[in-house]
Amino acid sequence: MPNGLARAAVRFKPAAFVGTFVALMMAAVIVSACGILLETGVRASVPPTRYADAPVVAAADQRAHFVTGSGESRSESATPLPDRARVDDSLVQKAGSVPGARTAVADVTFPVQSGGRSVTAHGWGSTSFTGEKLTAGRAPGPGEIALAAPGASVGEHTTLTTADGPRDFRISGTLKASRGEPTAWFTDSEAVRLSGHPGRVDAIAVLPKDGVTDETLKSQVAHAIGGKADVHTGDDRSEAEGSELAYAQEMLTGLGGSFGGIATMVAMFTAAGTVALSVGQRAREYALLRAIGTTPRQIRRTIATEALLVAPLAGAVGVLPGIALAGWWFGQLKDRGAIPEALDLSVSFIPLVSAVGVCVITALLAGYMAARRPSRIRPGQALSESSVERLRFGWIRTPLGIAAAVGGCVFAGIASSMTGDDAANVALGIVMLFMIAVALLGPLVARGCAALFGLPLRGAGASASLAAANSRTNARRLASAITPIVLAMAFSSTLVFMHTSEERVTADQQRDGITADHIVSASGAGATPDGVTKAARVPGVTSAVGLLKTSVLVPVGSGGDRWLESASTQGVTGSSRDLAKVQDLDVRTGTLASLGKGEIAVDAKLADSAHVKTGERMELRLPDGTKASPKVVATYGRGLGLSQVTLPATDLKHHVTSSFSSEIWTKGAAPAALTALGTLQDRDGYATAQSTDRAVNAWANAVMAAVLGGFAAVAAVNTLVMTVLDRRRELGTLRLIGSTRRQVMRMVRWEALLVACAGIVIGSAIALATLVPMMNGLTGESPYIPPLLYGSFVAATLALGLAATALPARAALRDSSPSGA
Repeated sequence: MPNGLARAAVRFKPAAFVGTFVALMMAAVIVSACGILLETGVRASVPPTRYADAPVVAAADQRAHFVTGSGESRSESATPLPDRARVDDSLVQKAGSVPGARTAVADVTFPVQSGGRSVTAHGWGSTSFTGEKLTAGRAPGPGEIALAAPGASVGEHTTLTTADGPRDFRISGTLKASRGEPTAWFTDSEAVRLSGHPGRVDAIAVLPKDGVTDETLKSQVAHAIGGKADVHTGDDRSEAEGSELAYAQEMLTGLGGSFGGIATMVAMFTAAGTVALSVGQRAREYALLRAIGTTPRQIRRTIATEALLVAPLAGAVGVLPGIALAGWWFGQLKDRGAIPEALDLSVSFIPLVSAVGVCVITALLAGYMAARRPSRIRPGQALSESSVERLRFGWIRTPLGIAAAVGGCVFAGIASSMTGDDAANVALGIVMLFMIAVALLGPLVARGCAALFGLPLRGAGASASLAAANSRTNARRLASAITPIVLAMAFSSTLVFMHTSEERVTADQQRDGITADHIVSASGAGATPDGVTKAARVPGVTSAVGLLKTSVLVPVGSGGDRWLESASTQGVTGSSRDLAKVQDLDVRTGTLASLGKGEIAVDAKLADSAHVKTGERMELRLPDGTKASPKVVATYGRGLGLSQVTLPATDLKHHVTSSFSSEIWTKGAAPAALTALGTLQDRDGYATAQSTDRAVNAWANAVMAAVLGGFAAVAAVNTLVMTVLDRRRELGTLRLIGSTRRQVMRMVRWEALLVACAGIVIGSAIALATLVPMMNGLTGESPYIPPLLYGSFVAATLALGLAATALPARAALRDSSPSGA
């Protein structure tokens, strides 16, 4: 009988299951899209480009590994390096001496300057696996180069500026560059010496003898170098070409795993609420079934069968737009340069089946929980409760809800006393705890909102008074409508206003911290060791400082929960006195007067996160992964707008691919003369360009807010439509006792307004409780909420609430209109 009842219910009352179908379908969209991104991140691989014809490549690990704890509590995390890690060139001979190796080539890639142009430089031996051929002349010898550049001729001399300064070279041969870019080849030994990383090479390409397989050669090379480098074959060789793939994997797994986990919880949470609402709306049917002798077990089996009839179909339909959403998201990331162009989206059955499984499990659990009471109570009591809402609260959900609310308050208090990323991490739990509390205490919260917001309604006419009374006596129905609106407001506001707050602080720090008159994005003559000297000699320039922009990795966190975090870094070429004239870093402790070798100044918030003070040594990883422990000589307050770490460029230049200054900051009026050194900007133009660079993060936050907020908004509309359509009898009764259509519609609008306002207030309060400690920890400032943007959120929520109730109410009144009305 239960299977027959379930099939009949779905067949003859499909409208009762449309809301459940929509909620489960949307859950499948979210779960499948995030699952596809997660799988793509886990399986991410791209074919090698530079090393495509080098069967075996030995290179350093392009991730920094950080170990915390010991024994059973030991954990290890891996973070992509900001720049390329390199290996000792002594390994070249070892790799080339194995029985299966024909030759081993030390490969390096570095920039040099020629006549104001940037030229990419390599060792000549790399042509054995890259395929470039001479068009004239011969291979370079000592003091010579082979050059691929327009107008180059064999026998001519050209000046190239390397990390060691300018030097004259004879052109021994010319080539046609494979990518049309100016390229120079030195002898292998000279390339290693001039690269700025003496004794270190980017990678070692090992070419096999005839008949030797890649795996055999890989095994021989790995044994010969003894674990001092990673040995790659196949598509794994792309890992030796840099950290781009590692960054893409980190981003995709973060989106699909961390954000996907939160999104999945929200989707399941909302879908479960919709299933429970659907079951609760049919309480009268279950009461009648109990009255005619249906057993509790049969009731539960009926609801389970209904879930199995609806959930798999909803999940199967939802995975199709889920695939489309993942493809669009992936394409946008690729267009913005966040992931390599060669990386493809990975779509398999695993995330799709998982999405359908999540829908089925959610529907079964929600249905079972909602069916527990109607299947257990006596038939007479069931009929009574189906007509009048039960006033008592559950003995399980109420204590749990109170515990979640108390936990959220405790976490908010803890987060407010923390700094840096510790506060941000604790704050992430606040929103989840408060959301759980709202769900568990839904009827109690709804009655409180009805009492509070109903007070002004009592004096606003008969329709408003009736709306207030309805809200007070139907708290569970009200709670079902409020919860998804709270979700939409809380998550969207948190994600969007977190970015606006950081953007506001960054802009303020840049406005106050940039005291330079002009900033040159160094290129050509500016991107040379003497570029800063040339700028300082320009008439009208009173101070000039070169900045080498990169990032370092700093251990942050507390106790066993520590990790490596990327920190923006500037290497200074010039005196501390000149630096103070072009940047006001807002020094809090110590002094920058004598920033010397082995010393750094750091942002105060970063110092708090790393738990170091002025005078202590800070453990960090330089851009190429080299461990260092410089002494902290000062902390300052404007790291978010300028750079979080400041140190001498001499401490950086051997750990980055290009040791040339990225920017030259000048004080004084000489814009025309400075244009010879690169692209010239004033302080306002520079700040605008920097905000453009942060656009990817803003876009990512906006998309996540749109995904979560959009899903919650659809769930809110879905729930509101379900609750209104379920009230056909009630609305028809109001018409029968003399209420006009206008009065009924006015009552429905007042109820919608109450629901929307309650959801907006509670959601905003949760977002604020999350943002205050988070922003205090990250920036030291209060959150910035743009009034117009927040107003648009409120207006959209109100419009959705009113439309989602007015339209179905009109349809319900049409169906239930008394004759002759």
